[in-house]
Amino acid sequence: MLRGRTATGIGLGLAVAVLTGIAANAVARSHDPIEIPITIHFSHFDPATVTVPAGRPVTFIITNTDPIDHEWIVGDAATHERHRTGTEPVHNARPTEITIPAETQKRTTITFPAVGSELYICHLPGHEAYGMVGTDVITGSG
Repeated sequence: MLRGRTATGIGLGLAVAVLTGIAANAVARSHDPIEIPITIHFSHFDPATVTVPAGRPVTFIITNTDPIDHEWIVGDAATHERHRTGTEPVHNARPTEITIPAETQKRTTITFPAVGSELYICHLPGHEAYGMVGTDVITGSG
């Protein structure tokens, strides 16, 4: 009789352990970064609009296929106004401000804290006016 109870207890313990492992794995995957590729071609971002979840890391893989350098600055209106008149020739200190040299690829990971939208713009002379602007649409946690 004791053997039956022991086997049942072990079986239940194993089932709980397996289910706990599956649940932990699902939670870990939901916090893994989402990867979003963006291509720069003919001084335009493709896609020009991306949708990302708030509160989850997003890795942007930005490929510059042009023979000239570009930058990818993400932020609100105040951030972009600062960069329109700024003097930083190269950006790489912040994940929301990167320089992508000609014909290279850069990766950067950002977690957007709240629902809303932010623009990504290249502020090199004339690029924004030419249309080098995109939008991150930030939705509820996903």
